[in-house]
Amino acid sequence: MDTHLLIKIVHMSGAALACLAVLVRAFTLFQGVQGNQPNPVARKLFVALQHGAMTLIALTGIVLLWMKNFDVQPWFYAKVVLFLVLLSSLGKAYRKGDEILLVQRRAGLFLAVLSLVSIIGLVILKPNFG
Repeated sequence: MDTHLLIKIVHMSGAALACLAVLVRAFTLFQGVQGNQPNPVARKLFVALQHGAMTLIALTGIVLLWMKNFDVQPWFYAKVVLFLVLLSSLGKAYRKGDEILLVQRRAGLFLAVLSLVSIIGLVILKPNFG
């Protein structure tokens, strides 16, 4: 099997794992909430799953970029910006501390899901900005 294809499959598997992690972890903001904090049940497992998936996506993405000699399409830059929005929104949604209200956490989750759906849409459509 071609190395590029293998890394691409791992990258897409990481994306699927990230989608699953975001959706599963989202339930902690709606069920068993304690004050302004998400449900602490299985918190370490969900955090590890989400961090592992995002790290896998970033590392395999960098390897794929290197393999393509950093020759990318214009929509790729939008994908990178949306990935940074995804990470920032998830950070806001699940940050420790009671200073962040539950409604703000849910808004962060909404932005994260919106950016995740937008990334998937960009990858499927591969629009031509120009």
